[in-house]
Amino acid sequence: MAEVNIEGKDGTFMVYVAIPEATPAPGIVVAQEIFGVNQVMRETCDWLASQGFVAACPDLFWRIEPGIQLTDQSQAEWDRAFELFGLFDVDKGIEDLKTTLGMLNAHMVSNGKSGTLGYCLGGKLAYLMATRSDADANVGYYGVGLGDLLGEAGSISHPLMLHIAEKDQFSSAEEIAKVQAGLAGNDQVTVHLYEGQDHAFARKGGQHYDAASAELANQRTIDFFKQALA
Repeated sequence: MAEVNIEGKDGTFMVYVAIPEATPAPGIVVAQEIFGVNQVMRETCDWLASQGFVAACPDLFWRIEPGIQLTDQSQAEWDRAFELFGLFDVDKGIEDLKTTLGMLNAHMVSNGKSGTLGYCLGGKLAYLMATRSDADANVGYYGVGLGDLLGEAGSISHPLMLHIAEKDQFSSAEEIAKVQAGLAGNDQVTVHLYEGQDHAFARKGGQHYDAASAELANQRTIDFFKQALA
C-alpha cells in the first residue's frame, strides 16, 4: 500500500495504490467521495486488494487543493466537502480517472483488464466512465445526479452495476424511477435497489451505514468484477 505520483494532462497528482498478494491481477480505479482520498477510500482499496485486485484511488481534488482527507464526522468537514464538490470539474475528473486507468492497465502486476468503482460523487463518475471510457467494467454506489446523465446511456458498451438507495436523501423517488426506466433496456446494465436505505449505506461508520445492505452490495460488486475482469 503506497502513494505514487502520476502525470496527467494538466499536471501531477497523487494516487493511493494497494496491490494484492497474487499477481498478475485485474485493476480497479476507485473514484472518491466528496471527502477526498481519506481513510475510508484507502481502506476500500486495501479491501479490494484483499479480494485479489490492484486498486488505485486518485486525488481528484488536486486542482483545488491537493491531499484533501476529510471525514463525515463534523459539520465543518461536511461544509468543506460540499464546497469542494461545487468547485469540482467533472470532465477533468474523468480525465484523471482515465489516466489512472491507463496506469493500472500498464502496471507490471496487472493482467491488462481494469474497471472503476465509485461512491457518491464517485458513483456518478463511475457511471460516466462507463459512457466515456474503455474501462472493462464499472460499479457505482448511490451516484448523484444520474437522472441528468441518461442521455449518455447509449454509449455504455461494457458491464455497469449500480447500487441505488431507495431513500437517498440526495435524490428522489422520481429520479430513481427515471434512472431505472432509462437503463432498463440496456443489457450491459444491472441496477440493484436497496429498500429503505439512505445515501452512503455502505460507508462504514457513517450515519446511514447498514451492515446487511453493505455486505450484500459489496459481495455483488466483488462477484461482478471477478466475472468481468477475469
